[in-house]
This record gives sequence, structure tokens and C-alpha cells, in this order.
Amino acid sequence: MNRPVNHPVPDPVPDPVTDVVEHVADHAAEPYWTPQRMARAAPIGLLAGLQKITALPPAGPVLAPGPAPRTGVPATGGTGGTTRTRQAAAMPPVTTSGTHWAAGGSVTRTTGRVFLTMNGVDFVCSASAVRSANRDVVVTAGHCVKDGAGAWAENWTFVPGYDQGRQPYGAFPARRMFVAGPWSRAGNDDYDVGMVAVDDQDGRHLTDVVGGQPLGFDAPQGRRTYGFGFPADPPYDGERLLYCAGVPHGDPQGQTRDQGLRCDLTAGASGGPWLSGFDPGSGRGTLTSVSSFKYSNDQRTMYGPYFGSAVRDLFRGAERA
Repeated sequence: MNRPVNHPVPDPVPDPVTDVVEHVADHAAEPYWTPQRMARAAPIGLLAGLQKITALPPAGPVLAPGPAPRTGVPATGGTGGTTRTRQAAAMPPVTTSGTHWAAGGSVTRTTGRVFLTMNGVDFVCSASAVRSANRDVVVTAGHCVKDGAGAWAENWTFVPGYDQGRQPYGAFPARRMFVAGPWSRAGNDDYDVGMVAVDDQDGRHLTDVVGGQPLGFDAPQGRRTYGFGFPADPPYDGERLLYCAGVPHGDPQGQTRDQGLRCDLTAGASGGPWLSGFDPGSGRGTLTSVSSFKYSNDQRTMYGPYFGSAVRDLFRGAERA
């Protein structure tokens, strides 16, 4: 189900102070995620029993991922003006509701897919590595970590830099998981953020391997934002990194404090990073939200929670884990 649109408008609620719920992840004796299990995992959004069903296929036409534009082709002759024209042509669109990201950069390494089991069913989400004191923190949606007031995810594993089945940097299983109290108790959309401290790989921490995007809190709203993820419902297949870009706006339904971004990405993009101050050349920006949900009467707008003091508290807990 999508988020309903007939809920009463809630009174504004201030962020709780240090209201964080954490969970120690279980580790299986044998690796759980075989290539076959990964291929069969469903994007969260297909099981009606979950508290949060997100990013269902849009009602209108969707931009299908097209062929990757050619980038980095050196000029073989002509003037400097020709070189500049070619470089400009290779730059990705700054406004799009869904395009394959082919410009490379840090975001292709820090963004990845999450594989998890919730209530006995295998799912996929999206997530990002972020800079942290312990160099092990991943940020995603709360519903990709805990089913609202229900169960915690099991077999939670982050695969940074995922690309058409390839895992160039390996997989990082969870060791401790964190969500805000309002999400854990009632699935409050304003707090649909999860943070996970992952295991290292033979002494190499996550951000030692792939780097990390910085987190931003209490950021000005209405800044141009790029949202990334691995949508897996048609017309997408979850195998390539896509993005939306535009200027977010407030929730016109008045039901959340979230920001909305025109975005056709489908289920599987949940938890993908929203980067403001983003530089397409380097693939770096400041992570200020994640993909959370869509309304049933507006399936072309993705909403993401505002990163205020509650999310800062989550991060403090996760980077100390």
C-alpha cells in the first residue's frame, strides 16, 4: 500500500532528545547472500504487511534508463571551444525525474544496495556510506532497518558500488543498527531514517575502502538536491544506479515535515541518499535526506525526512558503535 492521504494533520512535534533505539545484529554461521538469493530479493514495497510501503510504480509514464552517455572522450582536434562543448555535453542533467547515473565519481562507490530479510522475506533497499569516527556507518531509510514497531531486519548486508551484479568492493554485514524512537514505536514518517554500523573487511573499514559522503543536519531547505538509488520495480531492474535531481518542496498534504522531490524511481530506491551541494564532476555532496515514501495520489514525488537533531543523535550513536 502507499501512504494514505486522508490522515488527520498532526500537530508539529519537536525532535525528541536522544531518543534512539538500537539493536545488535545477528551473524549467520555461513554467508547468507548467495547470488541466487540476491537475484530473488524483492524491493520493499511489494509486501502489504509491512508498515511502510514505498516508491511504488508511478501512475504516469516513467523515464526508462537509457544508454550511458559517453564521458571523458578526449578531443582529437579542433579548438578549445569544441573541447568545452564536448565536456558540457557529457555533464548529467541537473533536473531529471529519473536518469541512469553515468558520470562516475565518488557517489558510484559510496552508494550501494542493501540486502536484508524482514519477517522471513528477502528484500533490497539502497543506502550510502558516510564519513564517521568509526569509518563504518551506512545511512538508509528506517523501514530498511526496522519494520516500524515490528521486527528488526536480519541478514542485513551493504554492497557499495553495486553494478549489474558486480560487487567491486565486497559486502559489509551489519553489526549494530539504530533508528529513532518515533520510528521504532509507531513508524512515524518524519523519522524514517536508519543507521547501521557495519563490520570491517579484514581490518579495512568501509570508508577506508569506498570513502563516504558527509552528513548535514539542520540544513536550509529548498536547495537543489540529487537523489540516488537502485530502483527495482519496472521499468527498472535494480542493477544500475539512477538519480533524480531538482529542488525539493514541502509536503502539500501537511502530514509530515518531509521534503518532496519529483522522482520516478520505484521500489528498491528506498533509503537512497539525497545529496545537496552536489558536484557532478566529483560525485560528492552533503547527505541531507534519504528516499522514504510516496503518496498514493502522487506517485511521481518521492519524500524524504528532514535531518534535524533526532537524526544527529542517531549518527552519534552509530559512529560510536
